[in-house]
Amino acid sequence: MKCAIGFYNLENLFDTKNDPATLDDDFTPGGFKEWNSYKFDKKVKKLAKVISKIGKKETTTSPSLLGVAEVENKAVLKALIKTSKLDDEGYSIVHYDSPDERGIDVALLYKKKDFTVHKSEAVTLYLETEEGDRDYTRDILYVQGNLLGTEVHILVNHWPSRRRGANETSHKRIKAAQKNRELIDNLVVQNPEARVIIMGDFNDGPHSESIKKHLVKTDFYNPMLYLGTRYEGSLNYNYEWFIFDQIIFSNNFVRIYDNDLLYEKSDIYNDFYLTEYDGKFKGNPFRTYAGKNYLGGYSDHFPVYTILTATVKN
Repeated sequence: MKCAIGFYNLENLFDTKNDPATLDDDFTPGGFKEWNSYKFDKKVKKLAKVISKIGKKETTTSPSLLGVAEVENKAVLKALIKTSKLDDEGYSIVHYDSPDERGIDVALLYKKKDFTVHKSEAVTLYLETEEGDRDYTRDILYVQGNLLGTEVHILVNHWPSRRRGANETSHKRIKAAQKNRELIDNLVVQNPEARVIIMGDFNDGPHSESIKKHLVKTDFYNPMLYLGTRYEGSLNYNYEWFIFDQIIFSNNFVRIYDNDLLYEKSDIYNDFYLTEYDGKFKGNPFRTYAGKNYLGGYSDHFPVYTILTATVKN
């Protein structure tokens, strides 16, 4: 059987309540975005529609696993999986609150019939500012479990942004890559045949130093190298396409012999309904906001996904 594994940056999936411990004031009824229950409900229904279709053309169903980023808490994810499009899919959630200043986290949605969680933890990524103070960012989510009869290890990431410049912030993403490698190396020491899936919004592309030099070494395969072009990617910034959203595999997923969980293909899910229909941003992801302007779209990212072929064990 075939199954899909996806990753989707949900673009600021906040509830409407003010959390005094985080910088979420913009996403409250009285805040800059004038975020309210109507807009929240509309967004979760739209996101659920997308999730229900990721990989469906190849598998006839929604993803077995879906990593997500930019979610405020577990409550917004519960609302998402309880929508009419997803309620019958049997999703459950792995989520931990991270120390990110805006209060946004990563999480893993999984179908209980396809995946069993054996272990999970939030792994702290410790960064410092130029002044030597703690720079709070998203944790790395580690999940170990059984996917259709095969033990897998999953790392869900959302690396520090490029907001202050790509070069000026690259050292932060290199630190994130090195922390992932530390986790991977520890897994391989325990089991040289450990099957590892790294996914996330890396805020760097497959050819960036953080990915190419510090994360993806000879023991991993990054199919996203072949997806990003000048005309296509998972997000568009200043009229340029990037493929920051990636799903990367240890080489044992692409071994063609005696393989219970075999890599088949990867793609960007960018159907027409997910795009801006016209204007100067035609073809870009149809996002929820442009600055303060409410557009009512889905996300500023397209989801990415991979198809695996599983040998069903009796």
